[in-house]
Amino acid sequence: MHAKQIQQAVAALLPAFRDHGRLVALDPSCRPANRAEGYEVQAALLEAIGERGNGWKIAATSAAGQKHIGVSGPLAGRLLQSRCLKDGADVSLAGNFMAVAEAEFAFRIGRDIKRVGNAPLSMADVMASVEALHVAIEVPASRFEDFAKAGEAQLIAEFACACFFVVGQEVTTDWRSVDLKDHQVSVTCNGSTVAQGQGSNVLGDPRLALTWLANELIDHGRFLQAGDIVMTGTCVVPVPVKVGDVVTADFGVFGSVSAQFK
Repeated sequence: MHAKQIQQAVAALLPAFRDHGRLVALDPSCRPANRAEGYEVQAALLEAIGERGNGWKIAATSAAGQKHIGVSGPLAGRLLQSRCLKDGADVSLAGNFMAVAEAEFAFRIGRDIKRVGNAPLSMADVMASVEALHVAIEVPASRFEDFAKAGEAQLIAEFACACFFVVGQEVTTDWRSVDLKDHQVSVTCNGSTVAQGQGSNVLGDPRLALTWLANELIDHGRFLQAGDIVMTGTCVVPVPVKVGDVVTADFGVFGSVSAQFK
């Protein structure tokens, strides 16, 4: 994409992002046509927002999720510090027509993750750079009225539906000795269990999802940096929420994290 096209796309997305508004679609004259162009717009949008990103999210980490929104694979989106909330936080649903909560593993990166040579990074390579594991809840939101038809390039451009995310305390049990793909997760809403799942729902294993992200970013001229938080994708079917609901994601021995919606 030419610089002018990228700036036109950013000019359309920025008000919707800041004001929790929606677009039908980007104008064809400035619409990214593929993943690479989507990431170009994404980077320019982050710069225009004027806030340092503090990590990444991975969207569409299940086959069902990919089919639902018509994408060829997972998508990487930026997370903002201003939308990172603590356990028990109030989460606004203003303008959020998706209105769902997702239970996720979140990794904190301890050192920059880059390649030596051209070979893809292995899971062992990537996990060696992870500093900590957290349990988390994501509350996604799209800037497109029909996100299921926006296509992967536009979704990447708008941060892959990133919005608020609630990060719990660091997991203090020996999580590295646990097979995360088999780890069970449940979600309650207002005290009643509404969803159950496990780590394998996240691209087969949350650690594989993180590995995919590390390679995806490098393939597009970026990389995971020390201090980044990575939301790896939902372990459960997204839970519909409304104003007044209290949602808790229970990760068993890893702890739990809660959010209330306003």
